[in-house]
Formats: sequence, C-alpha cells, structure tokens
Amino acid sequence: MRAARLIKMVLLLQSRPSMTAAELARELEVSERTVTRDAQALSEAGVPVYADRGRAGGYRLVGGYRTRLTGLARSEAEALFLSGVPWALREMGLEDAHSAARLKVSAALLPSLRDAPDSAARRFHLDAPAWFREPETPALLPAVAEAVWDDRRVTARYRRPGPEPEGRAGAEEVQRVLEPYGLVLKAGVWYLCARVADTGSFRTYRIDRFGAVEALEERFTRDPEFDLPGHWAEQAERFARSILRAEVVVRLSPEGVRMLRYAVDPVAAREALSGPLEPDVTGWVTVTLPVESEEVAHAQLTALGAEAEVLAPEGLRERFARDAARLAALYGGPRPHRRTDPGRRPGRTGA
Repeated sequence: MRAARLIKMVLLLQSRPSMTAAELARELEVSERTVTRDAQALSEAGVPVYADRGRAGGYRLVGGYRTRLTGLARSEAEALFLSGVPWALREMGLEDAHSAARLKVSAALLPSLRDAPDSAARRFHLDAPAWFREPETPALLPAVAEAVWDDRRVTARYRRPGPEPEGRAGAEEVQRVLEPYGLVLKAGVWYLCARVADTGSFRTYRIDRFGAVEALEERFTRDPEFDLPGHWAEQAERFARSILRAEVVVRLSPEGVRMLRYAVDPVAAREALSGPLEPDVTGWVTVTLPVESEEVAHAQLTALGAEAEVLAPEGLRERFARDAARLAALYGGPRPHRRTDPGRRPGRTGA
C-alpha cells in the first residue's frame, strides 16, 4: 500500500513543477504529516525530492529527475480509453486504475503538454444517464466487469423479465454458465452481452436482474469475429421490432410527419415513413404505424395534437374523439372565475 503511494507521489511531482504538502495530502488521501514522512523516505531511497520552506513552499523534484515507472498496466490502459465516463469507471471498480493511468501518462508528457488532460476535461463531458432518472449501480456490476476484463466464465442466476409465474412468490430465476463478452451502458442501465456456454448462442442480460454471479476458474477463448457495437445494435433493433405487435393507420400533416420521429419509437417511425408518401389535396399523408399497443399509441400520438388523425382501429379513433370533446369543453367556454382572498397571495394554501 505504501509502495504504491510513494510511486504515485513521485508521478505527481514529476507531472507538475511543485506541489504543497496540502495538495499532495489531498491527492494521496493522507495527512500532511504522512506526506512529510513519505518525502523523507523517497529522499533516503535516492529520489531527489526537495522541500521548499515558507508559505509559498512545497515539494519538487530536483535536476529534471524522471522516473521510469510509467509503463501502463493492462487494466490501466483499458481504463484510460474509458476516461470520458468517470462515473461508469467508478461503478465498474476501475477508478483507481484510471487515476494511476492518468498520472503515468501525465508524467510521460512533455512539460508543454501537461495541461492536455485538464484541457480535454474542460472541453468534453459525457452524461450517460437519461433525464429524470436517478442512476442506480447494480450491486453485482463490479463482479461482472471483472469477469469481462479477465475473460473468465461465470455462473449466474438471472431473473427472467415479465410477469411473475402464477403460484410463485417471486419472478422466475434461471441459472446459466456464461462467457461475459462485453458491457453496454444504455441510458443509465447496464447490460451484459454474453455467450451461453452450453449452447454457444449470444444473449443480452440486464445486470440489475442478476441474483448472483460467481466467477469460475476457467477462462474462455473469445470469438475474434464478435463485434460488441454491432451485436448491440442488432439486438436493440430486434427488441424494438419485437414489441411492435399492433398497427395504427394515421393521417399526418407535414408538421406531423416531421414530429413523428420524436413522438414514437424510432424503429416504428422509420417503418411508417419508409414507403412512398403521397400527400392528398390538403398536403396530409396516410401511413401505417407499428405500435406496441393501442394504449401506448394513444399516449404517443397525443403528443402530435392536431397534426395527426387516427383512422384505424376504430376503438382508438373513438378514444381520440372523446379526448377532443373533453378538450373542447374545457377550452371552448369562458374561463372559470377563481375567487381569491385579498389577504392571501395566489397559490398559497393554509391558514
């Protein structure tokens, strides 16, 4: 533990002209007294650490000293390529490897380039989770991530999605031996792309549905043809199509055509607008839109307002007609008069 801290201290001093004891203590997560002892230990070991006294003093390396301890370990190199998603690194248990890799790279840079990491951080930030959702870290994510990096088979218990089986207390669980190929972070949700050991087929699992994960001693040999981004794109497209089990016939204004891709699933919008669009005399077009259900279609197409008219199925059209009648009743007459207490500001309640 101390040896790693001493190496980190040397790399910190090598990457900057000088650092105060307080700055070093903060970076190393120790006390200033420990920093003083560590600096003395380095000096006794032959590392030329010099202490400048006074209020503006600090520690620095003398004589252009350069350590050769800048070779990246595999985990550090892998973490460095994920440096745009620091919170994801924390969730996978790679934060320390990422910090060490950044220090080693900074120490190896020319003095004129040592502001590059901070310069990049000021210009780019990735916020992966979706809006209005607090991201939750699956408890088993670090264990799964370690198996992914180590190409190690795992035994996993997985809760299948869907309604709970009748007569059972909880969701059905299955046990599989998996070869974990890769992790995907989609809108704040973690997924594992893995090959099932006994069938050789690739499947995708939500990590928060794992009940248990145990790494095995046995490692697996990766298929060199496997492409994680391509596999994920194919699976996502297949999933999106699988839930589109119903169809709606709808007329769209030119503005409705433009807004459709923002109101419904992108796969559904592409299919609806893929064919030749023949506007009628009013400029509107009629399309067949694949949807998950009439309930979902009602919620999605409501966002288009008067830019869309449902023609079929009849039940959904009647539902929009009832909505329109209710809206006309709300907005067609005079605005209701609200009597307020002169001594109370509008919007306040209570005594």
